Amino acid sequence: MSIRFADLAASPLQKLNSAFLEQADIQLYIKRDDLIHPQFGGNKWRKQKYNLIHASEQNFDTLLTFGGAWSNHIYATAAAARHFGFNSIGIIRGEKHTPLNATLSFAESCGMQLHYVSRTEYRKKHEAAFLQDLRQQFGEVYILPEGGSNALALKGCEELVQEINHEIDRPFNVICCASGTGATLAGLVKALNPEQSAIGFSALKGGEFLHDEVRNFLGDDPQTSNWHIETAYHFGGYAKIDNKLINFMRQFQLQYGFALDAVYTGKMFYGLFDLIKNKHFKPGSTIVAVHSGGLQGNKGFGL
Repeated sequence: MSIRFADLAASPLQKLNSAFLEQADIQLYIKRDDLIHPQFGGNKWRKQKYNLIHASEQNFDTLLTFGGAWSNHIYATAAAARHFGFNSIGIIRGEKHTPLNATLSFAESCGMQLHYVSRTEYRKKHEAAFLQDLRQQFGEVYILPEGGSNALALKGCEELVQEINHEIDRPFNVICCASGTGATLAGLVKALNPEQSAIGFSALKGGEFLHDEVRNFLGDDPQTSNWHIETAYHFGGYAKIDNKLINFMRQFQLQYGFALDAVYTGKMFYGLFDLIKNKHFKPGSTIVAVHSGGLQGNKGFGL
């Protein structure tokens, strides 16, 4: 099997214009990774790309990965597996509920075999013995970690910055992304120069742990200290939303012409705009925010 990417173009870079940004003297660009592919775009594709290449080179024909019932990663992996000719298996946290929700129904329609495990079992997903049991049960499978987050994922996220450098007409000062595992942020940081910085906006309550996750991905490189995690914009925790966030997302779409997702990018843009409003950035700064896709998750909120 050979992976070909000729039909997946680089995502566009879009400049946002508004009186709010003009008054703040901020140049804001959006890296529209949500447009890479309608079913497996965003940071999920960035993290999958080199994993799929590696799986192909090692002659694996089946991908196995992990996620919850509304997991963007499960959705994207099922779609990418079908697109590139892999079989796929999803280890799903919790009991099966019928009818299947939109995410799991889509994954199954892509040919993904869904296997449900208890939350206790699911917590073992990084343990060697548990992974070996899965290989004994399902055969020689290529195991993608939850969220696709590993060293190969960072390589794909580094490319995002390289694309931006070719697309933008001025060097950017700050790049922002939503953070759930820290892998996307770590990949971005590895590609920055010392004059640039990165901000990850935690989608989870108690997101301080992401500092350690990012450091683990980065290793001991002393050049990678130009980043931090914003932990105040989680809106109650992972997949928790309220009317304030929903209203912000609706106004954002009306003003700028594209949608955000409630789990990740909605919270990131809310936080970014709040920082801009409170003059966190120097006037004249150029900021790039990564739209990491995940819009399918809005169905879980009826949005």
